[in-house]
Amino acid sequence: MEEPTRNGVDEPSGFRHGRGTNQSGMRAFNERLVLSLVRRHGSLAKTEIARMTGLSAQTVSVIMRGLEADRLLVRGAPQRGKVGQPSIPMALNPDGAFFFGLKLGRRSADLVLIDFLGTVRCMLHDTYPYPVPESTTRFVVEGVKEALSRLDKAQAERVAGLGIAMPFELWNWADAAGAPAGAMEAWRHVDMRAEVAARCPFPVYLQNDATAACGAELVFGTAPPKGDFLYLYVGAFIGGGVVIDGRLQTGPTGNAGAIGSMPVPDGKGGNVQLIDVASIAVLERAMKAKGRDASRLWTSPEDWGDIGPLLESWMENAAEGISHAIVSACAVYDFESVVVEGWLPSDVRTRLVDAVRERLGERDTEGLRLPVVREGTVGRHARALGGASLALAERFLVGNR
Repeated sequence: MEEPTRNGVDEPSGFRHGRGTNQSGMRAFNERLVLSLVRRHGSLAKTEIARMTGLSAQTVSVIMRGLEADRLLVRGAPQRGKVGQPSIPMALNPDGAFFFGLKLGRRSADLVLIDFLGTVRCMLHDTYPYPVPESTTRFVVEGVKEALSRLDKAQAERVAGLGIAMPFELWNWADAAGAPAGAMEAWRHVDMRAEVAARCPFPVYLQNDATAACGAELVFGTAPPKGDFLYLYVGAFIGGGVVIDGRLQTGPTGNAGAIGSMPVPDGKGGNVQLIDVASIAVLERAMKAKGRDASRLWTSPEDWGDIGPLLESWMENAAEGISHAIVSACAVYDFESVVVEGWLPSDVRTRLVDAVRERLGERDTEGLRLPVVREGTVGRHARALGGASLALAERFLVGNR
């Protein structure tokens, strides 16, 4: 698989919403456009792709033959219509490419290997009191080796990259993470992308963890492909992402959608940041203050057990803060929807979304159009999958980033 460069796949002038170009020299872009459409629709015939892209039937035929030869597309069963030759739908080949995603969090790390369809082939998990560069690098190197051992030689040769999803400026989160003084200072001098790239035989990419999770919703979820939505990920600390016109917006510093820093009322006449009321770390501190074991919050995200009133109190405060942040965000841009995801049991996520909707209905929103609030569709591993989507989008997609 030849790796296209950014310069080789820049969008031609006038490109909008999945239109191709019949100009020479744009084959790499058109190939990515075809792959993006097939991914979005599941399978497509040549005539359908020509209609969607505006490309000539001859151009589409050449592209699809090439993608099939590269083992990125596979043929489906012929579909017979009323007249003419049967159409042959083409779908993504699951073994066409593989991608690693690393989620580096304040309490745990996940390394995931996915195939071209986004199906998880391997996932490894590590928990810790706080992240340390050396042990994190070791986890990645050993995890990549283990995951590759589960592929055959041909599959291993089609690993297209590794994406890292991690909070920026980790050293500034030492107090909030409960780390000893100076314990996370080493992160100030570590380039994690470079450290991993030096030990891996494929390209390595890096993005803010919550933004990467938003990208996973865009690539693998059921979010409207051209919709405008605000994304919230409730992890150890809440973060977010922004999608406008179907594109993930990262901003000039890669930190767009840093909604955790948004001021919200503290209920006492003052303000705090959203991370101070809507982060799982807040629930963890409350549990520890009551002598409760909070380890299940990080080791058992599918079932937190019976937390009781502490969970109810946290959820009430989190919903209050999130609803305030949504109203503030919608005063700046009229998002169509808000997607709430998190390192949460599914029932907790559902209850939190219901509570946010209820709080929104109680707020003064005159002059604003309230967005639809819905649960994420990717799941609690959205950050790791978002990391994997970095390599996927960089190599094979258009229009998402």
